[in-house]
Order: sequence, then structure tokens, then C-alpha cells
Amino acid sequence: MSATAVKAREAADPGRWKALVFIALAQLMVVLDATIVNIALPSAQQDLGISDGNRQWVVTAYALAFGGLLLFGGRIADLWGRKRAFVVGLAGFAAASALGGAATNEAMMFGARALQGVFGALLAPAALSLLAVMFTDAKERAKAFGIYGAIAGGGGAVGLILGGFLTEYLDWRWTFYVNIPFAVVAAAGAWLVVREPEGGRNRSTLDIPGVVLSTLGLVALVYGFTRAESEGWSDSVTVGMFVASAVLLAAFVAVEARVKAPLLPLRVITERNRGGVYLSLGLAIIAMFGLFLFLTYYLQVVKGYSPVKTGFAFLPMIAGMITGSTQIGTRLMTRVAPRLLMGPGFLVAALGMLLLTRMEIDSSYAALLLPAMLLLGLGMGTAFMPAMSLSTQGVEPRDSGVASAMVNTSQQVGGAIGTALLNTIAASATASYITDHLAGAAGRSQQQLVQLQGQVQGYTSAIWFAVGILVVAAAIALTLVNAGRPDVTAVTGSGQGAEEAPAVPVVVH
Repeated sequence: MSATAVKAREAADPGRWKALVFIALAQLMVVLDATIVNIALPSAQQDLGISDGNRQWVVTAYALAFGGLLLFGGRIADLWGRKRAFVVGLAGFAAASALGGAATNEAMMFGARALQGVFGALLAPAALSLLAVMFTDAKERAKAFGIYGAIAGGGGAVGLILGGFLTEYLDWRWTFYVNIPFAVVAAAGAWLVVREPEGGRNRSTLDIPGVVLSTLGLVALVYGFTRAESEGWSDSVTVGMFVASAVLLAAFVAVEARVKAPLLPLRVITERNRGGVYLSLGLAIIAMFGLFLFLTYYLQVVKGYSPVKTGFAFLPMIAGMITGSTQIGTRLMTRVAPRLLMGPGFLVAALGMLLLTRMEIDSSYAALLLPAMLLLGLGMGTAFMPAMSLSTQGVEPRDSGVASAMVNTSQQVGGAIGTALLNTIAASATASYITDHLAGAAGRSQQQLVQLQGQVQGYTSAIWFAVGILVVAAAIALTLVNAGRPDVTAVTGSGQGAEEAPAVPVVVH
């Protein structure tokens, strides 16, 4: 090991590995919350008397606040300090979760979900940027981001299992209350062991026009896709949301190019490696979120699985993600260029998706779904790990919060797009199949069979699109991401006044 690498390790925080435990715990809580509430939604809807028309707001209120405020949350983390933002985010998320668990009507529930989104938008970028500034040695960074990537990718599926258990054996309210011990342990641990490096704050004046334009633009975009799912793509309000989002985000870019202290310095997203990561990651999440939805419905509605059994059916995907991220990605990241992990990783995941296009009503779990989920998990885990690390490559420490927020923004917007876009494709294919085949069905049992076949036809039609999206994500990663193999003897962008890395093969700090 060179003298530079030895010096970097000696200068690093000795408690960084303990800190990783609490950062990972907080990230798990945020990712779990994205899916755990979905399992509990039918029970909560019935208890609180929420109408079918309004039930989407349990999910939408969180998505709008979280997606809309992520850039602002990242900037606040840079301004306050990541440790303080992290602890405040955890405390607020716990309080909002307690409010959601104690909800007595729909207004209280929607308000609690929006508050969870607000504090999640502060917490998520603070967690990722803490990793970025605490782990500066390439080999250590690979391990840390391997763990973080596995949680970011597999936490949603864990949420399905936990949500199933809590809803089936306790009460839907525990899908909210379970966040409180997570948050308390993570906040106490972070307060005691996290020591943020000096000199990484961004104390510039807050860019208020940027905050307003980015928040309104992202909220309009997420709401447009969410509304498209329920009201259709030609709905006037849906179209209006997309137009408003395009105008607001264009104005945001124009403002950021001119102001002295921008909310999102354009240098963060115009560097080709980070731009390639944000774009390819967002596309991959579009495919993944749609798949979670379809597989959950396929297993419960078509195959008749219980919520708990459905959650356990996702375990091979979680195992694949953990293996791909902590074993394949971590071991190879210091030996090969990131694009050679991201591109093939997305392609392996696409192969898993391709297997799922063969789904039928009587498909065998062991023969079809199990290998497909393993491939999906391995591929996504292998790709996520270098993507998470590369997302903050070469940024100045004062920009690490907003660079981290961009990762979460690409995931959040990708999730909203994936759910709406793929669900619309599936619904259209299902309706078309049922229209063509229902007339020839004799008797109630035949008609029910056609209904189920129509659903499966819809799922497989949408999954074909997801396969294409993953192939495009792989192509973007292979062409745009040109960072070289990390140099384990050097550190980039990890100290006070560090310069931004050039857009040539560079080190991953």
C-alpha cells in the first residue's frame, strides 16, 4: 500500500464502520417505508373509512413531499452539516410515523404521510453524503457502498415481508410504529459515533428561487405520473401537470446557470459519469418498481398467496441483491471500471425480466419465478453498488449533499414513472385481451379464467417494456460512464478545498 493510501486511512474517522451500521439502518427504514405501507393499505383504508378515490393519497402524499423536497433536503444537509440533518431527519420521521400509526381519519393519515416525506427528503441525502465524506479509501468505500447498495436495492422487498407479517399477525398501525425503534436506535448511534470531517459545509446563501422552482417542478412531475395511473394520460390535469413541470424545471436550470450560489450546481449533473449514473439508475428503478407491483398482484391475486407468503417469495431477489452488491460488486469494483459492472449488471437483470415474460396462470414458482428473481437480484445488486459510489465521485465536499439528493431524486421520480407507465401498459393489454376472449367464454368459471389470463397477459406485456428499459439503462451506463478502475492509492474530492475531478478516467474517492 502506498504512503498516500496509508495516510488517507489514518486520517479517516476511526468510528466510520460503526457509523455505517446506523446510516444503513436509517436507509433501510426509508426504503422499507416505500413498500411496507402498500401491504397495509387495504386494512388501513377499511379502518379509517378512506374512499377508493382517495386511497392513492396514502402513497401519493409521501411521494410528492419526498420527491419534491429531495434537492432542498440535500442542500440543507450541506448547509447544516450532514450529521445534524441526519439526526433531525430521523427524529422527524419517527414523529410522523407515530402520527400515522395513531391516525383516526384520512386527513390525519395523509398529513402524516406528507410529513414522513418531508423528513425523508432531509434524511436520505444526508445518509448517502455521510458515506461519501467518511469513506475516502477506495477499497473501504467499495465495501461501504456495497452494503448501502444492497439495502437500497433489497429493502423494498424486505418491506413486503415485514408488512405482510405486521398486517396479518398484529395490526396495520404497526407498519408505522415499527419505524420508531429504527429511528431511535439510528439517531442515538449516529449522535454518538458519527464524526463529520471538517471543512465540508456549504454556507452560501440559500437559493430561494431554485428551491421554489425545483420543488414545484418535481411535485408537478411526480403528481402527473401518479394521476396518469388513475385518470389516464389524456386527462387535462395530467397533461397540465407535465407541461407545468417542463416549464418549471426549464426555468430552474436557467436560474441555476446564473445565480452565484445555486441549489443544484450544474457541475454536479453535467459531469458525464454522474449524469450517466443518474440517468441509468432512474431507468432501472422504472423497471424495478413496475415489477414489484406486478409480481405482488400475480402472486396474491392469480396464485392466491397470502401477504406473508408473497413477502417470502421475494427472498431470492433479496439474496441475489445482497450477493451481487456485497460479493460481486465490492470484490470487483477496485479491479474493473464501474461501467463493466453497471452495464452487465443491468443486462443480467434484463435477462431475469425476460424469463418473466413467459409467466402463465399455472407457472411454477421454482422453475420460472425463482431463477428470474435470482438473476434480477444479482444483476441489480451488482449494478447498484458502483452506481451509488460513482454518484458522488469527484464532487467537492460542499456539494456532496445535493449530489446524493440527485441519486434519490432519480430513484423517486423513476419509481413514480415506473408505477404509472407500466401499470397503464398492463391495464390496456388486460382490457384488450378480455374484450377479445370474454365473448367466447361459456359459464362463470370460464369467464373467471379469462379474467385471470387477461391479468397475466397485461403483466407480461408491461414486463417486455421493462426489459427494453433495462437494456437502454445498460447502454447508457456503457457509453456515458467512462471512469476508470479506482486507484486504491489515491483519494479524490475528500478534503477541504478539494477540486472537482476531471471527466477522464479518475479515482473513486
